[in-house]
Amino acid sequence: MIVSGMTLLIHLSVTEPRAVATGSSAHLNKRNSFWGLQIDPVATARGSDTTGDNLGGIAPSFHPSKRKNMNRRTFVRKGVIGGAGLASVSLAISETSIASSSATLPPPAFELDELTIADLQSGMTSGKYTAHSLARKYLDRIDDIDKHGPAINSIIELNPDALSIATELDKERSAKGARGPLHGIPVLIKDNIDTHDRMTTTAGSLALGGSIPLQDSFVANKLRDAGAVILGKTNLSEWANFRSSHSTSGWSGRGGQTKNPYVLDRNPCGSSSGTGAAVAANLCAVGVGTETDGSVVCPSNANSLVGIKPTLGLISRAGIVPIAHSQDTAGPMCRTVTDVAIMLGALTGIDARDNATKDSAGKSFADYKKFLDANGLKGARIGVHRKGFAFNDAVDKLMGDSIDIIKRRGATVIDPADIPTQGKFDDSELEVLLYEFKADLNSYLTSLGPRAPVKSLKEIIDFNEQYKDREMPYFGQDLFTKAQAKGPLTDKPYRDALAKNHRMSRKEGIDFVMDKNRLDALIAPTGGPAWTTDWINGDHFAGGYSTASAVAGYPHITVPAGYVRGLPVGISFFGRAWSEPTLIKLAFAFEQATKARRAPQFLSTAKLD
Repeated sequence: MIVSGMTLLIHLSVTEPRAVATGSSAHLNKRNSFWGLQIDPVATARGSDTTGDNLGGIAPSFHPSKRKNMNRRTFVRKGVIGGAGLASVSLAISETSIASSSATLPPPAFELDELTIADLQSGMTSGKYTAHSLARKYLDRIDDIDKHGPAINSIIELNPDALSIATELDKERSAKGARGPLHGIPVLIKDNIDTHDRMTTTAGSLALGGSIPLQDSFVANKLRDAGAVILGKTNLSEWANFRSSHSTSGWSGRGGQTKNPYVLDRNPCGSSSGTGAAVAANLCAVGVGTETDGSVVCPSNANSLVGIKPTLGLISRAGIVPIAHSQDTAGPMCRTVTDVAIMLGALTGIDARDNATKDSAGKSFADYKKFLDANGLKGARIGVHRKGFAFNDAVDKLMGDSIDIIKRRGATVIDPADIPTQGKFDDSELEVLLYEFKADLNSYLTSLGPRAPVKSLKEIIDFNEQYKDREMPYFGQDLFTKAQAKGPLTDKPYRDALAKNHRMSRKEGIDFVMDKNRLDALIAPTGGPAWTTDWINGDHFAGGYSTASAVAGYPHITVPAGYVRGLPVGISFFGRAWSEPTLIKLAFAFEQATKARRAPQFLSTAKLD
């Protein structure tokens, strides 16, 4: 059944790829007839008055996109990556969309550009907006610039019930008041985060086409409880970029290629590529990504966002398509530190489905806004991780300017304060990820029940071979095959590698340098300016920071620091386990001192003059 469905999707995208990419009504009607449906997916997605508040049963294939995969920064060399999302239908479109973007004019100004959670709540309180009107405006903007115009292609699937949910939340606000700061706020989440509704969860893979999990993920459930409106799901580097060591970030077989809204021929990084691009382009208020190593912070860097990878166990991983339980976590991606603080508080909590969350007891907070302090840098001791520098002269200059600002705001800067073990556990990290991926993914697929489209990693490998023209047009699945060859988690090589990772990243790594220098936090450039998207050679990650914090399971927040020829660059603040309050305080103080973020201009190519 699934295989025939996939064959149908492939047939449709091959016969009329250009019509699919532009969302022409003639072709969409033809597709609807083919599926035995009589709806206009574009009209329903925009919530047209002819369809009421229900977006209709929008099949994922009804939302034209492009495709692409991503390579995580640190592991571009080693073949390890994070997570992200986006939608696409045909290779022909993917290959022409970036090249043709030079003819694209900048989109018109948008009423909700750069508005924060507080701005939107104020608008709903005054009556200027409702949850319904906000959702409709964002959905219209998605159609205008994600599927048309610059065609960022960050959204892989829209929630057909978003407008009706928003309407119910408006009724609740009128009757009882708002639940909290996220009541009625439109949110986008990555397509590896389970929702038990009319959306599917596919990790960008055609192999999981049509998959509807048996229950919500912890993350989705917490968002719903907070009153957020889940608008849809974002494209990502397929399987959170853990399929190939030669992948292109932001590409998935189902979603195609996501573009960077700052410069359209540049890469959004990944694997949370779609969330990064969508939040930066103001297609929602806030978003959620996931990270194993770099997949929240790298796309946040590339898209001028604030992104936080929290301590392992602060947010439950239950219901998230996994790579590795020793490193996986979800994390908020927003345009301001304040919005990240609000989102983080909404997502924390102990979950019986994820034992790691037990460690957060007494260490998590429902409200991280109380740690926002514009003078938070005063008196802080901050170490400079110099081993994360020297990959780009312009980035070094920008970081130097940032360090000067940090000093002027009253911090004591210890420079250098390097993590002595950097680079000494890259091989053992990959070993652990390969072992855990096989075990964790097979367990996740079992959780989908008897109707799961595929039941094991081996079946996914076979599916990719059978449909390699759709799934592997640019790069293969060497990481999949290496993972499949691994044994159980009782194997001594796995246990030894995991112990080495924790020792070298924690006691002999971050904790060591922080104890030695009595630090509150460390800083480093998160990454460099985004590279040009390249389906032939894959990603070109030059340098930056993420690995030690990812392997240790320690928190890491990135904040916009400035731009290099119009391309965003972020600065990372990172530290010990459960130090989110300190990092948020420091990041907020830096943000308020610099106000570096600028909205994207959707340039066709970088300005070199």
